[in-house]
Amino acid sequence: MYIEQLNTKRFTFLPYIPIPLLFISLIAFNSFAAQKKGVEETYQVLIERFGQNLTFVFVVAPLSIACLFLFFWVKFIHQQSLRSLTTSREKVDWSRILFSFLLWGSVSAFFIMVSVWTSPENFVFQLEPVKFGVFVVLALLLLPLQTSFEEYLFRGYLMQGIGVLVKNRWIPLILTSVSFGLMHISNPEVGKMGAVIMVYYIGTGFFLGMITLLDEGLELALGFHAANNIVGALLVTADWTALQTPSVYKDISEPSAHYDVLLPILVLFPILLFIFGRKYKWSHWKQKLVGTLPPAN
Repeated sequence: MYIEQLNTKRFTFLPYIPIPLLFISLIAFNSFAAQKKGVEETYQVLIERFGQNLTFVFVVAPLSIACLFLFFWVKFIHQQSLRSLTTSREKVDWSRILFSFLLWGSVSAFFIMVSVWTSPENFVFQLEPVKFGVFVVLALLLLPLQTSFEEYLFRGYLMQGIGVLVKNRWIPLILTSVSFGLMHISNPEVGKMGAVIMVYYIGTGFFLGMITLLDEGLELALGFHAANNIVGALLVTADWTALQTPSVYKDISEPSAHYDVLLPILVLFPILLFIFGRKYKWSHWKQKLVGTLPPAN
């Protein structure tokens, strides 16, 4: 079982404290900097000076490096295998990662293209082959590390640590999901669309936490999150998004939060839960989501 792997009498929570504190400090610093100067203005200054691709590296590289640091911390400070941080299975199931990536990547691309086809006045085709080709390489190198860091931190490291500490599954599910949503509070999308967009971020956190607990591993969440960020970054960008990229299209519409906030939460995520549940034969949903942990072995 995913959380139960760490539920031993040798478990101690103290080594879990530095990583979240460092991450919270980084988020607080970014939020302060954003309020002081403005995210959009900062992005534009960087893009004008360094270009979109190099600015993308500046924005994404810190979390990509943080992913490698987290692996080091788990391996050498906790003396825990990366396999046990990733899954309860005997080895990481790469087919699960690929299936989740392709499924959500296809869904994301479909809805983006539907928006382009139905509201062409809101989009500008801006494809520059050479610039885009360089960006594709950068995105495929850095974004999987960036998204993996967030998954390993929230659905892996903290889910396991808090779960063993409180001896149940529902508290870590709630805490990590809400924390994941709040991590995005300084994103420019929140300023443009309003606090209602936090429903999407927190709801996505709950969805990723649920599939991690139900599947007893991070593989599906890793694939979903990578697809979400990669497909979005490659296909469409806007002046008010957290990642401004040399994508195929640029959204020039006035940002607003409508059905696109609730559609994933109320429709798409439940459908994905059904698909994953049937494909991987999930059972005992209640125990896996809100059950207690057995005594430490």
